[in-house]
Amino acid sequence: MGRLTTGTATVFALLVSVLVVITALNPSFAEPPSLMTFLRAAAPLVVLAIGQYLVIVSGEFDLSVGALVGAQVVVAARLIDGMEERTWPVLLLMMGLGVLVGLVNGLVTTLLRVPSFITTLGTQLVLFGAVRLWTGGAPTGALSEGFRRWGRMGIDMPVLRQLPYALLIALVVAGLAALLMRSPFGRTLIATGDNDTAAAFAGVRVWRVRTIAFVLSSLMATLAAVLIGGFAGVTAQVGDGLEFTAITAVVLGGVVLGGGRGTVTAAIAGALAYQAIQRLFTQLALPSTARPTLQGLIIIAAVAWAARGSSRATTSPPAGHDDPTDPPGTAATAGVGDRHIATSPAPSGD
Repeated sequence: MGRLTTGTATVFALLVSVLVVITALNPSFAEPPSLMTFLRAAAPLVVLAIGQYLVIVSGEFDLSVGALVGAQVVVAARLIDGMEERTWPVLLLMMGLGVLVGLVNGLVTTLLRVPSFITTLGTQLVLFGAVRLWTGGAPTGALSEGFRRWGRMGIDMPVLRQLPYALLIALVVAGLAALLMRSPFGRTLIATGDNDTAAAFAGVRVWRVRTIAFVLSSLMATLAAVLIGGFAGVTAQVGDGLEFTAITAVVLGGVVLGGGRGTVTAAIAGALAYQAIQRLFTQLALPSTARPTLQGLIIIAAVAWAARGSSRATTSPPAGHDDPTDPPGTAATAGVGDRHIATSPAPSGD
C-alpha cells in the first residue's frame, strides 16, 4: 500500500484502472488490433511528454511545443506539396528548425535570465504569428505518403494485424530517454532542477544543461509533428493545446513542477493514462462540454494523491535506491555530487 502513495505507482494504478473500465465497457478493446490502435494514437503524446519531462525536471517549462507542432506540419505541407522526392530534405529541415527553436528557448532562458514561462510563451506567439503571416491564414500544400506513413502505417503482422511505426518510434525514444537519464547527464539534469545554485558550485554548467533540455524538447515536438501529420489534416491549429496536454501528462506521472524529482517512466505512464482517460470518455459517449471538467477532477485527484504520498516519503530516511532519477539525497544522485547533496534542501514541490 505504501508504494501506491508514490507518484509513479499512482499513475500506473490510474492507468490500469482506466484500461480495466474501458475493457469492461468494450471487451474488444483488449484485442491486439484495438490495443495497437490505442498505442498508435498515444505515441505522439508519449514523445511530447518525454521532451517536456526533460525540461520540467531541469526546473523549467516549455510552452512552445504545441505551436511548434502546428508550425512544423504547416511548413512540411507547404514545402513538400505532395512531391515524394521532397520528403527527406523537408524532414531534415524540420529537425533543423526544431534545434533552432530549442536553442533560442534555452539561451534566452539561461543567458538572458528570462523566465522560461515567458520565453516559451513568446516563442509560441512568434511561431503562431509567423505561420499565419507566411500562409495568409490558410495553409496550403499537401504531405506526401512517405511523410504520412510514419504516423499512419506500420508493419503487417499476424495477431496484431499491424505494428504501428509510431509505436516503434515512441519505444525507441523512450529507451533512449531512459538511457539518457541513467547517464551522468541525466543525473546532472535532475540535480540542476533540484538546486541550480548547488549544481553550479559542484561544477555544472547550468546554462548548457538546460539549453540541451530545451533542444531535446523541441526535437521531440518535431518528431511528434511527423507522427501527428500522418493522420491529422494540414491546419495551423493541429498543435493547439498540446503544450498543456504534455505538461498535464508529465504532472500526472508524479513529476514535480519546479524540477529535481520524477522519472521518465512515470511521464510516459502519465501520457498513456491521459490518452486512456480520453478513450474512456469516448467510450462513455460523454458530451464534449463535460469532458474538461471530469478530466480536470481526475487529474487533480491523482496528483493530490501522489503529492500526499511523496510528502510522506520525503519525511522518511532515504533507502538505498539505485534509480538514477530518484530524488537528490539518495545514492543515485551522488554523481553530481556530494556538494549538491550537502547543500541542497529536500525538494518541497510535492
